[in-house]
Amino acid sequence: MRTSPALLATAALLAAAAAACSSGGSSSSSSGSSAFDPKTCQGGTLYVLNQSDATAHHLDPARIYTSGGGAVTSLIFRTLTTRHRVPGQAGDEVAPDLATDTGTASDGAKTWTYHLKDGLKFEDGTPITSKDIKWGVERAFAPELPGGIPYLRDWLAGGADYKGPYKGKELDSIQTPDDKTIIFKLRKPEGDFPYVTTATQFAPVPKAKDDGTGYEKHPISSGPYKVQSHEQDKSLVLVRNPYWSRTVDDQRLACPDRLEGTYGLNSAVINQRLTSSAGKDANAITTDTDLSPAELARISSDPNLKKRAVKGEFGETDYIAFNPKVKPFDDPRVREAISYAIGRQSVVNAAGGSSLAKPATTFLPDQAAFGYQPYDYFPAGANGNAAKAKELLAQAGHPNGLTVTLAHRNADYNHDGPAVATAVQASLKQSGITVNLKPYDDAGYGDVIQKPSSEPGMYLTTWGADWPTGGPFLAPIFDGRQILKDGGNFNASQLDDPKVNAEFDAINKITDPVQARPRWGALDAAIGKQALTVPLIHPIYIRLTGKNVKNAYLDQWRGSYDPAMVSVK
Repeated sequence: MRTSPALLATAALLAAAAAACSSGGSSSSSSGSSAFDPKTCQGGTLYVLNQSDATAHHLDPARIYTSGGGAVTSLIFRTLTTRHRVPGQAGDEVAPDLATDTGTASDGAKTWTYHLKDGLKFEDGTPITSKDIKWGVERAFAPELPGGIPYLRDWLAGGADYKGPYKGKELDSIQTPDDKTIIFKLRKPEGDFPYVTTATQFAPVPKAKDDGTGYEKHPISSGPYKVQSHEQDKSLVLVRNPYWSRTVDDQRLACPDRLEGTYGLNSAVINQRLTSSAGKDANAITTDTDLSPAELARISSDPNLKKRAVKGEFGETDYIAFNPKVKPFDDPRVREAISYAIGRQSVVNAAGGSSLAKPATTFLPDQAAFGYQPYDYFPAGANGNAAKAKELLAQAGHPNGLTVTLAHRNADYNHDGPAVATAVQASLKQSGITVNLKPYDDAGYGDVIQKPSSEPGMYLTTWGADWPTGGPFLAPIFDGRQILKDGGNFNASQLDDPKVNAEFDAINKITDPVQARPRWGALDAAIGKQALTVPLIHPIYIRLTGKNVKNAYLDQWRGSYDPAMVSVK
Protein backbone atom coordinates (compact mmCIF):
# COMPACT_ATOMS: atom_id res chain seq x y z
CA MET A 1 0.00 0.00 0.00
CA ARG A 2 1.23 3.46 -0.80
CA THR A 3 -0.20 6.23 1.33
CA SER A 4 1.04 9.77 1.14
CA PRO A 5 2.67 11.54 4.08
CA ALA A 6 0.43 14.38 2.93
CA LEU A 7 -2.68 12.88 4.54
CA LEU A 8 -4.08 16.03 6.07
CA ALA A 9 -6.84 16.84 8.44
CA THR A 10 -8.46 20.17 7.69
CA ALA A 11 -6.80 21.84 10.64
CA ALA A 12 -3.37 20.67 9.54
CA LEU A 13 -3.86 22.00 6.02
CA LEU A 14 -5.00 25.36 7.29
CA ALA A 15 -1.97 25.58 9.55
CA ALA A 16 0.31 24.74 6.62
CA ALA A 17 -1.34 27.41 4.51
CA ALA A 18 -0.76 29.98 7.22
CA ALA A 19 2.89 28.94 7.35
CA ALA A 20 3.29 29.92 3.70
CA CYS A 21 4.30 33.39 4.80
CA SER A 22 7.87 32.11 5.09
CA SER A 23 10.05 30.59 2.41
CA GLY A 24 9.66 26.89 1.80
CA GLY A 25 12.17 25.06 -0.38
CA SER A 26 12.68 27.16 -3.49
CA SER A 27 9.46 29.11 -3.09
CA SER A 28 8.85 32.36 -1.30
CA SER A 29 5.55 34.00 -0.54
CA SER A 30 4.08 37.36 -1.43
CA SER A 31 3.52 40.37 0.73
CA GLY A 32 0.66 40.38 3.13
CA SER A 33 0.89 36.68 3.92
CA SER A 34 1.88 37.44 7.51
CA ALA A 35 -1.67 38.70 8.02
CA PHE A 36 -3.27 35.75 6.28
CA ASP A 37 -5.76 33.82 8.39
CA PRO A 38 -7.35 30.81 6.66
CA LYS A 39 -10.28 30.96 9.08
CA THR A 40 -11.26 34.44 7.88
CA CYS A 41 -10.07 34.41 4.28
CA GLN A 42 -13.53 34.18 2.76
CA GLY A 43 -14.84 36.68 0.21
CA GLY A 44 -13.95 38.90 -2.72
CA THR A 45 -13.20 38.23 -6.38
CA LEU A 46 -9.90 36.80 -7.61
CA TYR A 47 -8.84 37.91 -11.10
CA VAL A 48 -6.59 35.78 -13.32
CA LEU A 49 -4.66 37.61 -16.07
CA ASN A 50 -3.18 35.18 -18.58
CA GLN A 51 -1.69 34.95 -22.03
CA SER A 52 -3.44 31.62 -22.66
CA ASP A 53 -6.63 30.01 -21.44
CA ALA A 54 -6.00 28.78 -17.88
CA THR A 55 -8.38 25.87 -18.50
CA ALA A 56 -6.06 24.54 -21.24
CA HIS A 57 -8.65 25.77 -23.80
CA HIS A 58 -11.29 23.20 -22.86
CA LEU A 59 -13.63 22.73 -19.92
CA ASP A 60 -14.17 19.03 -20.49
CA PRO A 61 -12.10 17.05 -17.95
CA ALA A 62 -11.44 14.39 -20.60
CA ARG A 63 -9.72 16.94 -22.84
CA ILE A 64 -7.52 18.73 -20.31
CA TYR A 65 -3.85 17.79 -20.19
CA THR A 66 -2.75 18.50 -16.66
CA SER A 67 -1.77 16.65 -13.52
CA GLY A 68 -1.53 17.54 -9.89
CA GLY A 69 -4.73 19.52 -10.16
CA GLY A 70 -4.23 22.27 -12.74
CA ALA A 71 -4.29 25.76 -11.28
CA VAL A 72 -7.80 26.73 -12.34
CA THR A 73 -9.33 23.41 -13.38
CA SER A 74 -8.74 22.08 -9.86
CA LEU A 75 -11.30 24.62 -8.65
CA ILE A 76 -13.97 22.90 -10.76
CA PHE A 77 -12.92 19.25 -10.85
CA ARG A 78 -11.81 17.20 -7.88
CA THR A 79 -9.94 13.98 -8.65
CA LEU A 80 -9.05 10.76 -6.80
CA THR A 81 -5.75 12.29 -5.68
CA THR A 82 -4.18 15.71 -5.93
CA ARG A 83 -0.94 17.45 -5.05
CA HIS A 84 -0.06 18.43 -1.50
CA ARG A 85 -0.89 22.13 -1.45
CA VAL A 86 2.01 23.61 0.51
CA PRO A 87 5.13 25.50 -0.54
CA GLY A 88 8.53 23.86 -0.91
CA GLN A 89 9.51 20.25 -1.49
CA ALA A 90 6.50 18.87 0.40
CA GLY A 91 4.40 20.22 -2.47
CA ASP A 92 5.85 17.48 -4.68
CA GLU A 93 3.89 14.82 -2.79
CA VAL A 94 0.56 13.23 -3.69
CA ALA A 95 -2.39 13.75 -1.36
CA PRO A 96 -5.86 12.17 -1.26
CA ASP A 97 -8.69 14.22 -2.78
CA LEU A 98 -11.93 12.33 -3.46
CA ALA A 99 -10.25 9.17 -2.19
CA THR A 100 -9.49 8.33 1.43
CA ASP A 101 -5.81 7.74 0.66
CA THR A 102 -3.44 7.72 -2.31
CA GLY A 103 -4.27 4.15 -3.27
CA THR A 104 -3.59 0.58 -2.26
CA ALA A 105 -1.29 -1.35 -4.61
CA SER A 106 -1.43 -5.12 -5.12
CA ASP A 107 -0.31 -7.65 -7.71
CA GLY A 108 3.11 -6.01 -7.91
CA ALA A 109 1.69 -2.51 -8.56
CA LYS A 110 -0.53 -3.78 -11.39
CA THR A 111 -3.73 -3.31 -9.38
CA TRP A 112 -4.71 -0.11 -7.56
CA THR A 113 -7.74 0.23 -5.27
CA TYR A 114 -9.35 3.45 -4.04
CA HIS A 115 -12.17 4.13 -1.61
CA LEU A 116 -14.20 7.36 -1.74
CA LYS A 117 -14.72 9.74 1.16
CA ASP A 118 -18.16 10.29 2.67
CA GLY A 119 -20.39 13.23 1.79
CA LEU A 120 -19.13 13.91 -1.74
CA LYS A 121 -21.63 15.73 -3.98
CA PHE A 122 -21.87 17.36 -7.40
CA GLU A 123 -22.97 20.98 -7.80
CA ASP A 124 -26.61 19.87 -8.09
CA GLY A 125 -26.49 17.99 -4.79
CA THR A 126 -26.44 14.45 -6.21
CA PRO A 127 -23.92 12.07 -4.56
CA ILE A 128 -20.63 11.30 -6.28
CA THR A 129 -20.07 7.56 -6.69
CA SER A 130 -17.31 5.33 -7.98
CA LYS A 131 -19.36 4.79 -11.15
CA ASP A 132 -19.12 8.52 -11.92
CA ILE A 133 -15.32 8.29 -11.77
CA LYS A 134 -15.31 5.16 -13.93
CA TRP A 135 -17.45 6.96 -16.50
CA GLY A 136 -15.12 9.97 -16.37
CA VAL A 137 -12.08 7.83 -17.10
CA GLU A 138 -13.77 5.76 -19.82
CA ARG A 139 -15.03 8.77 -21.77
CA ALA A 140 -11.43 10.03 -21.98
CA PHE A 141 -10.84 7.18 -24.46
CA ALA A 142 -13.50 8.47 -26.86
CA PRO A 143 -11.88 9.68 -30.11
CA GLU A 144 -14.25 12.65 -30.20
CA LEU A 145 -12.72 13.92 -26.93
CA PRO A 146 -8.97 14.20 -27.70
CA GLY A 147 -6.30 16.07 -25.79
CA GLY A 148 -6.00 14.34 -22.41
CA ILE A 149 -3.04 12.56 -20.86
CA PRO A 150 -1.57 9.66 -22.88
CA TYR A 151 -0.97 7.31 -19.96
CA LEU A 152 -4.47 5.85 -19.75
CA ARG A 153 -4.32 4.05 -23.09
CA ASP A 154 -0.84 2.72 -22.35
CA TRP A 155 -1.30 1.75 -18.71
CA LEU A 156 -4.85 0.41 -18.28
CA ALA A 157 -5.36 -3.18 -19.37
CA GLY A 158 -7.36 -3.23 -22.59
CA GLY A 159 -6.87 0.49 -23.05
CA ALA A 160 -4.98 0.28 -26.33
CA ASP A 161 -8.08 -0.73 -28.31
CA TYR A 162 -10.82 0.87 -26.22
CA LYS A 163 -12.91 3.58 -27.94
CA GLY A 164 -14.90 4.95 -25.02
CA PRO A 165 -18.30 4.20 -23.46
CA TYR A 166 -20.69 5.95 -25.84
CA LYS A 167 -21.55 2.77 -27.74
CA GLY A 168 -22.26 0.87 -24.56
CA LYS A 169 -18.86 -0.73 -24.06
CA GLU A 170 -17.17 -0.64 -20.67
CA LEU A 171 -13.46 -0.91 -19.92
CA ASP A 172 -13.24 -4.12 -17.92
CA SER A 173 -10.00 -3.05 -16.23
CA ILE A 174 -11.97 -0.46 -14.21
CA GLN A 175 -14.15 -2.15 -11.62
CA THR A 176 -16.69 -0.65 -9.20
CA PRO A 177 -17.80 -3.36 -6.77
CA ASP A 178 -19.79 -0.76 -4.81
CA ASP A 179 -20.48 2.99 -4.87
CA LYS A 180 -17.46 3.79 -2.68
CA THR A 181 -14.82 1.53 -4.29
CA ILE A 182 -13.01 1.71 -7.62
CA ILE A 183 -10.30 -0.70 -8.79
CA PHE A 184 -7.90 -0.22 -11.70
CA LYS A 185 -6.18 -3.15 -13.42
CA LEU A 186 -2.98 -2.17 -15.25
CA ARG A 187 -1.24 -4.11 -17.98
CA LYS A 188 2.15 -3.57 -16.30
CA PRO A 189 3.43 -2.41 -12.89
CA GLU A 190 3.19 1.34 -12.40
CA GLY A 191 4.36 2.63 -9.05
CA ASP A 192 3.53 6.18 -10.09
CA PHE A 193 -0.17 5.47 -10.62
CA PRO A 194 -1.28 7.74 -7.71
CA TYR A 195 0.33 10.65 -9.57
CA VAL A 196 -1.70 9.88 -12.69
CA THR A 197 -4.94 9.85 -10.69
CA THR A 198 -4.40 13.57 -10.05
CA ALA A 199 -5.30 14.22 -13.71
CA THR A 200 -8.74 15.60 -14.60
CA GLN A 201 -9.57 12.37 -16.42
CA PHE A 202 -10.09 10.97 -12.90
CA ALA A 203 -12.74 13.58 -12.07
CA PRO A 204 -16.29 12.26 -11.70
CA VAL A 205 -18.70 12.84 -14.59
CA PRO A 206 -22.40 11.97 -14.14
CA LYS A 207 -23.47 9.77 -17.04
CA ALA A 208 -26.96 11.28 -17.06
CA LYS A 209 -25.56 14.77 -17.66
CA ASP A 210 -22.95 13.79 -20.26
CA ASP A 211 -23.73 14.79 -23.85
CA GLY A 212 -20.31 14.06 -25.30
CA THR A 213 -18.65 16.96 -27.08
CA GLY A 214 -21.25 19.33 -25.65
CA TYR A 215 -20.43 18.50 -22.03
CA GLU A 216 -17.84 21.27 -21.69
CA LYS A 217 -20.57 23.85 -22.26
CA HIS A 218 -22.03 22.95 -18.88
CA PRO A 219 -19.57 20.70 -16.96
CA ILE A 220 -20.83 19.51 -13.59
CA SER A 221 -18.58 20.69 -10.77
CA SER A 222 -17.23 18.48 -8.01
CA GLY A 223 -14.99 21.26 -6.68
CA PRO A 224 -15.48 24.50 -4.74
CA TYR A 225 -16.66 26.50 -7.77
CA LYS A 226 -19.02 25.95 -10.68
CA VAL A 227 -18.86 27.51 -14.13
CA GLN A 228 -21.00 30.58 -14.74
CA SER A 229 -19.52 31.31 -18.16
CA HIS A 230 -16.58 30.35 -20.35
CA GLU A 231 -15.56 31.88 -23.67
CA GLN A 232 -12.69 29.79 -24.99
CA ASP A 233 -9.37 31.63 -25.01
CA LYS A 234 -11.08 34.82 -23.82
CA SER A 235 -12.70 34.58 -20.41
CA LEU A 236 -13.92 32.42 -17.54
CA VAL A 237 -16.20 33.19 -14.61
CA LEU A 238 -16.54 30.83 -11.64
CA VAL A 239 -18.96 31.15 -8.72
CA ARG A 240 -19.37 29.08 -5.57
CA ASN A 241 -20.64 25.52 -5.63
CA PRO A 242 -23.20 25.46 -2.76
CA TYR A 243 -22.64 21.74 -2.15
CA TRP A 244 -18.92 22.09 -1.45
CA SER A 245 -17.35 22.83 1.92
CA ARG A 246 -14.01 22.46 3.62
CA THR A 247 -15.47 19.70 5.76
CA VAL A 248 -15.51 17.44 2.68
CA ASP A 249 -12.40 18.91 1.00
CA ASP A 250 -9.27 19.38 3.08
CA GLN A 251 -7.13 20.20 0.03
CA ARG A 252 -8.54 23.59 -1.01
CA LEU A 253 -9.15 26.75 0.99
CA ALA A 254 -11.24 28.35 -1.79
CA CYS A 255 -11.19 31.76 -0.12
CA PRO A 256 -12.60 34.08 -2.85
CA ASP A 257 -16.32 34.01 -3.59
CA ARG A 258 -15.74 34.43 -7.31
CA LEU A 259 -13.01 34.03 -9.95
CA GLU A 260 -12.82 35.96 -13.21
CA GLY A 261 -10.21 35.04 -15.80
CA THR A 262 -9.16 37.17 -18.76
CA TYR A 263 -7.08 35.47 -21.47
CA GLY A 264 -5.24 36.50 -24.62
CA LEU A 265 -3.29 39.28 -22.92
CA ASN A 266 0.25 40.33 -23.80
CA SER A 267 2.87 39.37 -21.18
CA ALA A 268 4.06 42.97 -20.81
CA VAL A 269 0.47 44.12 -20.30
CA ILE A 270 -0.08 41.47 -17.62
CA ASN A 271 3.01 42.44 -15.67
CA GLN A 272 2.25 46.15 -16.03
CA ARG A 273 -1.25 45.63 -14.63
CA LEU A 274 0.07 43.55 -11.74
CA THR A 275 2.77 46.12 -11.05
CA SER A 276 0.32 49.02 -10.97
CA SER A 277 -2.30 47.02 -9.03
CA ALA A 278 -4.94 49.60 -9.85
CA GLY A 279 -8.59 48.82 -9.13
CA LYS A 280 -9.45 45.17 -9.72
CA ASP A 281 -5.85 44.34 -10.62
CA ALA A 282 -4.94 44.62 -6.93
CA ASN A 283 -6.79 41.29 -6.55
CA ALA A 284 -5.10 39.61 -9.54
CA ILE A 285 -2.62 36.84 -10.24
CA THR A 286 -1.26 35.19 -13.38
CA THR A 287 -0.75 31.47 -13.84
CA ASP A 288 1.36 31.63 -17.01
CA THR A 289 3.42 34.84 -17.13
CA ASP A 290 6.90 35.35 -15.67
CA LEU A 291 8.74 38.59 -15.14
CA SER A 292 11.15 39.72 -17.85
CA PRO A 293 14.73 40.81 -17.08
CA ALA A 294 13.73 44.47 -17.48
CA GLU A 295 10.82 44.01 -15.08
CA LEU A 296 13.07 42.23 -12.61
CA ALA A 297 15.47 45.17 -12.66
CA ARG A 298 12.64 47.53 -11.77
CA ILE A 299 11.36 45.30 -9.00
CA SER A 300 14.80 44.91 -7.42
CA SER A 301 14.91 48.67 -6.81
CA ASP A 302 11.36 48.94 -5.47
CA PRO A 303 10.90 47.34 -2.01
CA ASN A 304 7.11 47.33 -2.27
CA LEU A 305 7.15 45.48 -5.60
CA LYS A 306 9.87 43.12 -4.40
CA LYS A 307 7.55 41.93 -1.63
CA ARG A 308 5.05 40.86 -4.27
CA ALA A 309 7.52 38.93 -6.44
CA VAL A 310 7.25 35.18 -5.84
CA LYS A 311 10.00 32.77 -6.87
CA GLY A 312 9.70 29.07 -7.54
CA GLU A 313 10.80 26.17 -9.71
CA PHE A 314 9.16 23.56 -11.88
CA GLY A 315 10.81 20.38 -13.13
CA GLU A 316 11.96 21.48 -16.58
CA THR A 317 15.09 21.07 -18.69
CA ASP A 318 15.78 23.03 -21.87
CA TYR A 319 18.22 21.15 -24.08
CA ILE A 320 19.73 20.32 -27.45
CA ALA A 321 18.35 17.06 -28.85
CA PHE A 322 20.32 14.91 -31.28
CA ASN A 323 18.95 12.52 -33.88
CA PRO A 324 21.75 9.95 -34.33
CA LYS A 325 20.07 8.71 -37.51
CA VAL A 326 21.27 11.93 -39.16
CA LYS A 327 24.97 12.46 -39.92
CA PRO A 328 27.26 13.60 -38.38
CA PHE A 329 25.35 13.03 -35.12
CA ASP A 330 25.61 9.26 -35.58
CA ASP A 331 29.21 9.66 -34.33
CA PRO A 332 29.23 9.94 -30.52
CA ARG A 333 32.48 11.94 -30.72
CA VAL A 334 30.65 14.70 -32.58
CA ARG A 335 27.92 14.76 -29.96
CA GLU A 336 30.52 14.84 -27.21
CA ALA A 337 32.42 17.64 -28.96
CA ILE A 338 29.29 19.78 -29.05
CA SER A 339 28.67 18.95 -25.38
CA TYR A 340 32.16 20.19 -24.51
CA ALA A 341 31.84 23.28 -26.73
CA ILE A 342 28.65 24.67 -25.19
CA GLY A 343 29.14 27.79 -23.09
CA ARG A 344 26.15 27.65 -20.77
CA GLN A 345 26.66 31.15 -19.42
CA SER A 346 25.70 32.58 -22.79
CA VAL A 347 22.57 30.43 -22.80
CA VAL A 348 21.69 31.55 -19.27
CA ASN A 349 22.10 35.15 -20.40
CA ALA A 350 19.87 34.54 -23.44
CA ALA A 351 17.20 33.11 -21.14
CA GLY A 352 17.18 36.26 -19.02
CA GLY A 353 20.15 35.87 -16.71
CA SER A 354 20.87 33.95 -13.53
CA SER A 355 17.67 35.16 -11.87
CA LEU A 356 15.60 33.28 -14.46
CA ALA A 357 17.78 30.28 -15.38
CA LYS A 358 20.60 28.14 -14.07
CA PRO A 359 23.03 25.99 -16.08
CA ALA A 360 22.17 22.29 -16.47
CA THR A 361 24.54 19.36 -16.99
CA THR A 362 22.02 16.62 -16.08
CA PHE A 363 18.82 15.77 -17.87
CA LEU A 364 16.87 15.38 -14.64
CA PRO A 365 16.16 18.72 -12.92
CA ASP A 366 18.17 19.39 -9.78
CA GLN A 367 15.30 18.68 -7.38
CA ALA A 368 15.11 15.80 -4.93
CA ALA A 369 11.69 14.61 -6.10
CA PHE A 370 13.12 13.60 -9.49
CA GLY A 371 16.00 11.61 -8.01
CA TYR A 372 18.57 14.17 -9.13
CA GLN A 373 22.12 12.81 -9.19
CA PRO A 374 24.79 15.35 -10.20
CA TYR A 375 27.10 14.52 -13.08
CA ASP A 376 29.03 16.41 -15.74
CA TYR A 377 30.69 14.02 -18.16
CA PHE A 378 31.67 16.74 -20.63
CA PRO A 379 32.82 19.63 -18.42
CA ALA A 380 32.68 22.81 -20.42
CA GLY A 381 32.79 25.42 -17.69
CA ALA A 382 30.88 28.64 -18.10
CA ASN A 383 32.23 29.42 -21.57
CA GLY A 384 32.88 26.06 -23.21
CA ASN A 385 35.96 23.85 -23.51
CA ALA A 386 37.10 24.61 -27.06
CA ALA A 387 40.34 22.64 -26.83
CA LYS A 388 38.60 19.38 -25.87
CA ALA A 389 35.88 19.94 -28.46
CA LYS A 390 38.46 20.43 -31.25
CA GLU A 391 40.34 17.33 -30.12
CA LEU A 392 37.21 15.19 -30.41
CA LEU A 393 36.29 16.70 -33.77
CA ALA A 394 39.73 15.81 -35.11
CA GLN A 395 39.32 12.22 -33.87
CA ALA A 396 35.97 12.11 -35.67
CA GLY A 397 37.60 13.17 -38.95
CA HIS A 398 36.84 16.91 -38.79
CA PRO A 399 40.24 18.51 -38.07
CA ASN A 400 39.21 21.75 -39.77
CA GLY A 401 35.94 22.12 -37.96
CA LEU A 402 32.38 21.19 -38.76
CA THR A 403 29.22 22.80 -40.14
CA VAL A 404 25.86 21.73 -38.68
CA THR A 405 22.27 22.95 -38.71
CA LEU A 406 20.34 23.81 -35.54
CA ALA A 407 16.56 23.80 -35.80
CA HIS A 408 14.57 26.01 -33.46
CA ARG A 409 11.21 27.66 -32.97
CA ASN A 410 10.77 31.14 -34.44
CA ALA A 411 9.44 32.47 -31.12
CA ASP A 412 11.21 32.76 -27.75
CA TYR A 413 8.32 31.47 -25.63
CA ASN A 414 9.94 28.22 -24.38
CA HIS A 415 13.68 28.89 -24.52
CA ASP A 416 13.79 27.03 -27.83
CA GLY A 417 13.64 30.15 -29.99
CA PRO A 418 16.02 32.64 -31.63
CA ALA A 419 17.61 33.99 -28.43
CA VAL A 420 18.94 30.66 -27.18
CA ALA A 421 19.67 29.45 -30.74
CA THR A 422 21.86 32.48 -31.39
CA ALA A 423 23.68 31.95 -28.08
CA VAL A 424 24.39 28.33 -29.01
CA GLN A 425 25.58 29.40 -32.44
CA ALA A 426 28.06 31.92 -31.00
CA SER A 427 29.23 29.48 -28.35
CA LEU A 428 30.00 26.63 -30.75
CA LYS A 429 31.84 28.95 -33.13
CA GLN A 430 34.67 29.20 -30.60
CA SER A 431 35.32 25.48 -31.13
CA GLY A 432 35.31 25.62 -34.90
CA ILE A 433 31.71 24.49 -35.24
CA THR A 434 29.71 26.60 -37.68
CA VAL A 435 26.00 26.53 -36.90
CA ASN A 436 23.41 27.38 -39.52
CA LEU A 437 20.12 28.30 -37.83
CA LYS A 438 16.87 26.95 -39.23
CA PRO A 439 13.75 28.49 -37.66
CA TYR A 440 10.35 26.80 -37.85
CA ASP A 441 6.94 28.33 -37.47
CA ASP A 442 5.81 28.17 -33.86
CA ALA A 443 2.61 26.26 -34.64
CA GLY A 444 4.28 23.58 -36.78
CA TYR A 445 7.53 23.08 -34.89
CA GLY A 446 6.19 20.27 -32.74
CA ASP A 447 4.95 18.36 -35.75
CA VAL A 448 8.41 18.50 -37.34
CA ILE A 449 10.50 17.45 -34.35
CA GLN A 450 8.06 14.80 -33.06
CA LYS A 451 8.02 12.68 -36.21
CA PRO A 452 11.12 10.52 -36.87
CA SER A 453 10.84 10.91 -40.63
CA SER A 454 11.07 14.72 -40.40
CA GLU A 455 13.08 15.08 -37.19
CA PRO A 456 16.17 17.30 -37.66
CA GLY A 457 19.61 16.08 -36.67
CA MET A 458 20.02 18.76 -34.00
CA TYR A 459 17.36 20.99 -32.49
CA LEU A 460 16.31 22.95 -29.42
CA THR A 461 13.51 21.66 -27.27
CA THR A 462 12.26 21.48 -23.70
CA TRP A 463 10.78 18.86 -21.40
CA GLY A 464 8.76 19.27 -18.24
CA ALA A 465 7.43 16.39 -16.18
CA ASP A 466 3.72 15.70 -15.83
CA TRP A 467 4.39 14.95 -12.17
CA PRO A 468 7.52 15.29 -10.01
CA THR A 469 9.24 11.91 -10.26
CA GLY A 470 11.90 10.60 -12.59
CA GLY A 471 9.56 8.36 -14.58
CA PRO A 472 7.58 10.89 -16.63
CA PHE A 473 10.78 12.85 -17.13
CA LEU A 474 12.96 10.07 -18.51
CA ALA A 475 10.62 7.49 -20.04
CA PRO A 476 9.13 9.54 -22.91
CA ILE A 477 12.64 10.63 -23.91
CA PHE A 478 14.62 7.39 -23.53
CA ASP A 479 12.29 4.37 -23.30
CA GLY A 480 12.51 2.64 -26.69
CA ARG A 481 8.98 1.31 -26.44
CA GLN A 482 7.65 4.87 -26.49
CA ILE A 483 9.07 5.66 -29.93
CA LEU A 484 6.17 6.74 -32.14
CA LYS A 485 6.87 6.69 -35.87
CA ASP A 486 3.75 8.55 -37.00
CA GLY A 487 4.09 11.60 -34.76
CA GLY A 488 3.98 12.61 -31.11
CA ASN A 489 7.42 11.09 -30.56
CA PHE A 490 9.67 12.59 -27.86
CA ASN A 491 12.46 9.99 -27.99
CA ALA A 492 14.59 12.14 -30.32
CA SER A 493 17.61 9.83 -30.17
CA GLN A 494 15.29 6.85 -30.87
CA LEU A 495 17.16 5.03 -28.13
CA ASP A 496 15.86 1.46 -27.76
CA ASP A 497 18.29 -0.18 -25.36
CA PRO A 498 16.97 -3.41 -23.76
CA LYS A 499 18.92 -2.73 -20.55
CA VAL A 500 17.50 0.79 -20.27
CA ASN A 501 13.98 -0.46 -21.01
CA ALA A 502 14.36 -3.18 -18.36
CA GLU A 503 15.43 -0.63 -15.78
CA PHE A 504 12.33 1.44 -16.48
CA ASP A 505 10.23 -1.67 -15.81
CA ALA A 506 12.12 -2.45 -12.61
CA ILE A 507 11.75 1.04 -11.16
CA ASN A 508 8.08 1.18 -12.10
CA LYS A 509 7.42 -1.68 -9.69
CA ILE A 510 8.50 0.51 -6.75
CA THR A 511 5.47 2.12 -5.11
CA ASP A 512 7.39 4.35 -2.69
CA PRO A 513 8.65 7.41 -4.61
CA VAL A 514 11.43 8.04 -2.09
CA GLN A 515 12.84 4.55 -2.70
CA ALA A 516 12.58 5.02 -6.46
CA ARG A 517 14.50 8.31 -6.53
CA PRO A 518 18.09 6.96 -6.42
CA ARG A 519 17.26 4.51 -9.20
CA TRP A 520 15.95 7.32 -11.42
CA GLY A 521 19.07 9.37 -10.73
CA ALA A 522 21.35 6.45 -11.54
CA LEU A 523 19.48 5.77 -14.78
CA ASP A 524 19.78 9.41 -15.82
CA ALA A 525 23.52 9.30 -15.10
CA ALA A 526 23.95 6.11 -17.12
CA ILE A 527 22.11 7.47 -20.15
CA GLY A 528 23.95 10.78 -19.90
CA LYS A 529 27.24 9.12 -20.83
CA GLN A 530 25.94 8.60 -24.38
CA ALA A 531 25.63 12.35 -25.09
CA LEU A 532 22.20 11.95 -26.66
CA THR A 533 21.24 15.40 -25.42
CA VAL A 534 23.01 18.54 -24.27
CA PRO A 535 21.19 19.88 -21.19
CA LEU A 536 21.39 23.66 -21.26
CA ILE A 537 19.37 25.25 -18.47
CA HIS A 538 16.77 24.68 -15.77
CA PRO A 539 14.38 27.67 -15.72
CA ILE A 540 13.46 29.66 -12.60
CA TYR A 541 10.03 31.24 -12.32
CA ILE A 542 9.44 34.68 -10.83
CA ARG A 543 5.91 36.05 -10.89
CA LEU A 544 4.12 39.03 -9.48
CA THR A 545 0.82 39.27 -7.63
CA GLY A 546 -1.59 42.13 -7.11
CA LYS A 547 -1.10 44.03 -3.85
CA ASN A 548 -4.20 42.54 -2.16
CA VAL A 549 -3.32 38.90 -2.82
CA LYS A 550 -2.26 36.85 0.19
CA ASN A 551 -0.86 33.37 0.74
CA ALA A 552 0.64 33.27 -2.76
CA TYR A 553 3.47 30.84 -3.49
CA LEU A 554 4.63 28.93 -6.55
CA ASP A 555 4.27 25.21 -6.07
CA GLN A 556 7.11 23.03 -7.33
CA TRP A 557 4.77 20.60 -9.09
CA ARG A 558 3.71 23.14 -11.73
CA GLY A 559 5.65 26.33 -11.00
CA SER A 560 2.42 28.33 -10.72
CA TYR A 561 0.19 30.03 -8.18
CA ASP A 562 -2.61 27.95 -6.77
CA PRO A 563 -5.92 29.85 -6.88
CA ALA A 564 -7.32 27.30 -4.44
CA MET A 565 -5.06 28.64 -1.70
CA VAL A 566 -4.86 32.43 -2.17
CA SER A 567 -7.14 35.08 -0.73
CA VAL A 568 -7.95 38.66 -1.65
CA LYS A 569 -9.47 41.66 0.08
